Amino acid sequence: MPLELPAGDFHAFIFDCDGTLADNMHLHYEAWRRAMEDVGGSYPEELFYEWGGVPTAEIVRRLNAKFGLGMAIEDVVQRKELYYRDSIPQVEPKHDVVALAREFHGKVPLAVASGGHRDLVERTLQALDIRGLFQEVIAAEDYNRGKPFPDPFLTAAARLGLAPETCLVFEDTATGTEAARAAGMAWVLV
Repeated sequence: MPLELPAGDFHAFIFDCDGTLADNMHLHYEAWRRAMEDVGGSYPEELFYEWGGVPTAEIVRRLNAKFGLGMAIEDVVQRKELYYRDSIPQVEPKHDVVALAREFHGKVPLAVASGGHRDLVERTLQALDIRGLFQEVIAAEDYNRGKPFPDPFLTAAARLGLAPETCLVFEDTATGTEAARAAGMAWVLV
């Protein structure tokens, strides 16, 4: 089913990656499950989806606080990222979103603004054979505050040389749409 776009004169489209361009949230959850099992913790699936869009290190901080754990943040992050990296060949596209990106490629600037680490975002886009559609790829290394703060989307707009209000965001989480709203951008919830 084609995506319904809001009315407006948008000069650029900014896409989240995981769960928006890529149908890979189940792979991320499995990576989390394995990483948490390695360190003797757990990450309930309903909480995983509730916290969708939150940066990986922040999730470990939240899990430590919520469950009274003392997990080493970098250790858990590295384990989770490694398990996800190994699953990237299984990533499938979100067909309606990817079709829209292909349709508008060359007509308006396109960017990705993700809470993921650059290596994994780039590998995911390459696995989907869509990396060439995007002029800019913004990853966790490119800003200080992740979603729900507007920084990922504001960074993308700045790199495209456009005012935030002229950009349309595509997101799959409430955290992401909150970030788009905070950036002054319209959005489509995928």
